[in-house]
Amino acid sequence: MKYKEIQLTLIDHQILKSYSSMLEGLESYLGKGYEIVLHSLESYEHSVINIVNGEHTGREIGAPITDKALEMLGKLKNSGESSETYFSTNAKGEPLKSTTIAIRGENNRIIGLLCMNYYMNISLNDFVQSFIPQKQEEMQSRPQTETFASNVDEMIISTLEYVKKEVYEDSSITYSNKNKAIITELYNKGIFQIKDAVVKIANELGISKNTVYLHLRNITPNNQ
Repeated sequence: MKYKEIQLTLIDHQILKSYSSMLEGLESYLGKGYEIVLHSLESYEHSVINIVNGEHTGREIGAPITDKALEMLGKLKNSGESSETYFSTNAKGEPLKSTTIAIRGENNRIIGLLCMNYYMNISLNDFVQSFIPQKQEEMQSRPQTETFASNVDEMIISTLEYVKKEVYEDSSITYSNKNKAIITELYNKGIFQIKDAVVKIANELGISKNTVYLHLRNITPNNQ
């Protein structure tokens, strides 16, 4: 079945723009072995509206949609599914592991495709390098922490316990300023954006919520 180009609405364009800004972050996380392509279905002739690591298939912005992408589009429309993974090759015959993801806009129409192609001939050295800090500041900084909790209370308490440990092990912070330092760090981590976080933190620290609010009022962007 032939699928025609579609006229995108303003909202459709905004949705695709939001995906476009995501590509650089995906490249930074996944590494050079992944080509990531964003297609707009408004023009098959120039469907590629953003691409990273395009050297794996020799494409750049403005390239046309592929026959495989059109085939995947048909499958996704007919099956109602959101993505499909498959193996393919580039023009040089080099193996790729590929995923095509449907992007839906207004009225649940498919307005674009996000395609990720993993270049399977990438050298072991390049593959390993993607998991090693490259910038000097990344190598010198301590690993970042992230709390994966099953509920919001657990997330608040786990984050608090981590921050408390860091603050109490820091001898440069006087004992009288420990709670202030804890609250400041929790503020920097965005914990107080969560409903009732002030009350929960106050109870865990054994102080009043007014004391927490006092410290929060004294925090300005210059203190971060």
